[in-house]
Amino acid sequence: MIYGQELKKIVFEESDKRHGDLKIRLHADDLKQGEFFSLMISGYIERDERIVNFVEEYKENNDIQSKEKRAKSKKLYDQSGEVKDKFALNEGEIKSIFDLLEKECPEL
Repeated sequence: MIYGQELKKIVFEESDKRHGDLKIRLHADDLKQGEFFSLMISGYIERDERIVNFVEEYKENNDIQSKEKRAKSKKLYDQSGEVKDKFALNEGEIKSIFDLLEKECPEL
């Protein structure tokens, strides 16, 4: 468990060659496999601009979404950032608001 959360395994298959290449690259960078994937997942979930750009390029090159849907998603994401900036809310403040609501209104 991490911070009271149940852990889940993420499993996928890859070729022997790519698995070996990954192990070599991780060793050269002094990273553990789990550490690497946790890092990448965090960056993806937290919308790290470098990872988002990499994924967007992949989606464009592989026709994963239509150009219109990608543009709409980007617009919505940009608007969410503007709202956060407008109200000057960071993740800690948002969590505090939800904690307060939970304490004051447990039936919700």
